[in-house]
Amino acid sequence: MTDAPRLATAPGARPDAYDPASQPEYFEGVLSRRVVAFLVDMVILTVVMTAIVVFIAIFGLVTLGIGWLLFFLVGPIFVVLAIVYFGTTLASPASATLGMRAMNLEMRLWYGAPMYFLLGAVHMIVFWITVSVFTPLVLLVGLFNGRKRLLHDFVCGTVMVNNEARAARLRRS
Repeated sequence: MTDAPRLATAPGARPDAYDPASQPEYFEGVLSRRVVAFLVDMVILTVVMTAIVVFIAIFGLVTLGIGWLLFFLVGPIFVVLAIVYFGTTLASPASATLGMRAMNLEMRLWYGAPMYFLLGAVHMIVFWITVSVFTPLVLLVGLFNGRKRLLHDFVCGTVMVNNEARAARLRRS
């Protein structure tokens, strides 16, 4: 008789990571803080895109209108910028975007391992698809499960938790 195949996990990952029953401090206030983190990230992306649009406008004036042809690239530039922003920030050692860091949140794989670039980019794409198809009501999914996961978290196998510093503060109080 052979043993059941073991789940391959990243070094340091725990298969039972972030249990809402035994570790509620990881999930306290996550949904509301997640919304604020998203808004912070959108402000960051908007500021960068505004700078790009202003540059194209000035470049168009300098080139007597020829530079304004670059306005056709604003949409694709935003998509690439968003993918790179979410992919690189989620793949950082903090496993969090700048907005998530400001809100003391981090995103982990369901078993506790840190994020990586491709999954961060896919998570962002799946988020935009689910919100576009199912409207923002897709966010209500987080109210009905213990880990406060949203639909795109289930699809990508991720979980949003309070970072260790915030969880430790919540444990003490």
